[in-house]
Amino acid sequence: MRKEAFPMNKEPVFHMSKRETISLGKRIAIYIAAIVLALIVCAAVIVGLVHMNPLDVYKAIFDGALGSNRRIWITIRDMLVLLCIAVGLAPAFKMRFWNIGAEGQVLIGGVVSAACMIYLGGKMPNALLILLMIAGSALGGFIWGLIPTFFKAHWNTNETLFTLMMNYVAMQVVTFCICFWENPKGSNSVGIINQATQAGWLPSVAGNAYFWNVVIVMILTVAMFIYLKYSKQGYEIAVVGESDNTARYAGINVSKVMMRTMAISGAICGIAGFILVSGSGHTISTSTANGRGFTAIIVAWMAKFNTFVMILIAFGLVFMEKGATQIASQYGLNENASSIMLGIILFFLLGAEFFINYKIERNKK
Repeated sequence: MRKEAFPMNKEPVFHMSKRETISLGKRIAIYIAAIVLALIVCAAVIVGLVHMNPLDVYKAIFDGALGSNRRIWITIRDMLVLLCIAVGLAPAFKMRFWNIGAEGQVLIGGVVSAACMIYLGGKMPNALLILLMIAGSALGGFIWGLIPTFFKAHWNTNETLFTLMMNYVAMQVVTFCICFWENPKGSNSVGIINQATQAGWLPSVAGNAYFWNVVIVMILTVAMFIYLKYSKQGYEIAVVGESDNTARYAGINVSKVMMRTMAISGAICGIAGFILVSGSGHTISTSTANGRGFTAIIVAWMAKFNTFVMILIAFGLVFMEKGATQIASQYGLNENASSIMLGIILFFLLGAEFFINYKIERNKK
């Protein structure tokens, strides 16, 4: 009988195995490699569409994000908002509570800030008004995050669908408030709030309009890192995230941890809404969050809930987003071109997760 051409017991050339640990340096190197490959593919797409030199494409990407002082600060501004939302999502996702409702929590925080500016602007000192806006926005996000968690803790509802649904409810709340405040016809924004008095606006420091944005977000970033890594409550979040049954066996009140963690998550997302209204746009609309609540999920997950790593990932995503927009406008492409390029970038960054979690080695045999 003739032997098999390909015997069944032949060893494969390569084999894949799950990594137990990976150093921070290797993880960053994998992400850098993914970004470089994404740039190459984006350049190839642009070359194929408009027949331009890839080096010009790279220059356009850099100019779009960091080409001038104004663009640098716009990139930093958008990065800070994305980072703030990702910091808010970190404890919930580490607990394996799939909070897809950050978009709504940001909108509710923003609409509370806008209400304070409209009704209390000029009636109290600006510093006191801003503190009240921060507290109110945090409380709004707190409540909006607590509603689906209450149902999850008591009736085991699906938190993914519930929090997603709350996003659309929040959009309708914002729409109602806009119509109630100004009754505009066909408008989805109340315009610039307190433009003459700037009541409720975060003040500029040495001509820098975003100084307080940096301070607030950096405080939240450091505080959340310490909270998750070194506090007793952070340890409880990690245990609940690993296994509910293990947490109960260890004497942890899972429902209490769930409610507390989502309250913190929603409150921080609400503060992001305050930053958007008070420290950035000075207006409120249904598009204030602008999809950042979903993008922040990628930031938090890729950083493995390390808030310091989130700074790099948030900056990288915003950098590439601004660069993709610049390419589309500079070369006369439609608005969908920047979305396609951003999608390519996200594809490579998410693909990098595979090489972080698994390693491919050549079989020694």
